[in-house]
Formats: sequence, C-alpha cells, structure tokens
Amino acid sequence: MPRVCTVCTSDDREAIDRALVSGTPYRRIAAHRPVSEQALLRHHDAHVPDRLAKAQEAAEVADGDKLLARLQRLLDTAEGLLARAARDGDYRTALSGVGQARACLELLLEVEGRVDRRPTMNVLVLPEWQQARAALLEALQPYPEARTAVSARLLALEASA
Repeated sequence: MPRVCTVCTSDDREAIDRALVSGTPYRRIAAHRPVSEQALLRHHDAHVPDRLAKAQEAAEVADGDKLLARLQRLLDTAEGLLARAARDGDYRTALSGVGQARACLELLLEVEGRVDRRPTMNVLVLPEWQQARAALLEALQPYPEARTAVSARLLALEASA
C-alpha cells in the first residue's frame, strides 16, 4: 500500500506549498510546521510540480480571457466610432474605421483559433517528393503486388491533399 503524503494531509498544506514554491528552505519550513524535512522533499518532488503546472495553466487561461475581453472591447469601440463617422457623413474617417474594425475582428478570430494564418506548404509538388516517390515505386518494381498497393495509397494521399 502506498505511503500517504503527510504534507498533503496536513491542515497547513496551502501555507507549506506557498513556502515551497517561494523557495523557503525545507529546514525553515519544518521548524514552523508539523512536518519533517524529508516529508517536505518527498512532497515537493511528487506533488508540487503538478500543482504548479495546474496553477500556471489556470493563470494563462485567466490572462487569455482578459486579453480576449480587451480585444472585444477594442472591436466594439472601433465599430462604434465607425458608426458615428458614417452617421456624421465623415466618409474618410468611416473608411479608416472599417479598416481598424476589420483588423480587430481578424485578430479576435485568430486568437480564438477560428482563423489560421500560418503558412502551409504542399510537399506533393516539391521536386524532392517527386524523386522520392519515383525511387520508391522503382524499388518496388520486382514486387508488383506491393508496388500496386503502395501506388494506390500514394494516389489516395495525393488526391486527399
């Protein structure tokens, strides 16, 4: 039966974890809490990294949510200014507002993962792929069944790309 972590079951766990994360020496923590230095070491090695990772992930999500909210407010402001300029007949400013609102909207969609601007490359048209394909099929010449199967699979892959 596995050993129970005395730090995890301690009423002081939160304070101990904060002290461990802040780099307080184990000896100093053990002097003020009802746990041994060895228990602190085991707890730190086995449990603190998991908790830190979860806390970091939660902090990143919270920061991301704040950034999305700010970006949404920026888009709302740009759209409001655009509407005002159009209403006032200031078409030059309205056109500028369209560009700014579009930029905000594009960034918002990209951040939300609904637009992907990363460049893509079709490796099937590269000369290196054509050479490798020809070499593969040539090497399979003595094995007609394998060559047919590989050729059919390559054609299917190329058709789906």
